[in-house]
Amino acid sequence: MTVNLFSYGTLQETKVQQAVFDGPITGEPDAIVGYRLETFTITGSAAIAISGHANHTMLEPTGDDADEIEGTRSTLSDAQLAMADAYEDAAYKRVEVALRSGVRAWAYVRA
Repeated sequence: MTVNLFSYGTLQETKVQQAVFDGPITGEPDAIVGYRLETFTITGSAAIAISGHANHTMLEPTGDDADEIEGTRSTLSDAQLAMADAYEDAAYKRVEVALRSGVRAWAYVRA
């Protein structure tokens, strides 16, 4: 089975994709509406080692349709989604969202 994942931060980086998914993933440009980005410091040593830094971004809901975050919508296998879950810091949780395109996708937001 396949699922959609919306990425807006480090999961868009080739080096992170190589480490998390054992290779690059492809996707289409898309956006999430009603969110803004906040910067915070993660504590997960594995994610810090992979990304190369402790400061990451996180989606914060605003409910304002004027707030949009551009990113990438990728189609992943269930196994790849589990790999993404394992990479993300405990400060994130995965939720299903509607993207600007109308497609539903998983995205990581503040836990």
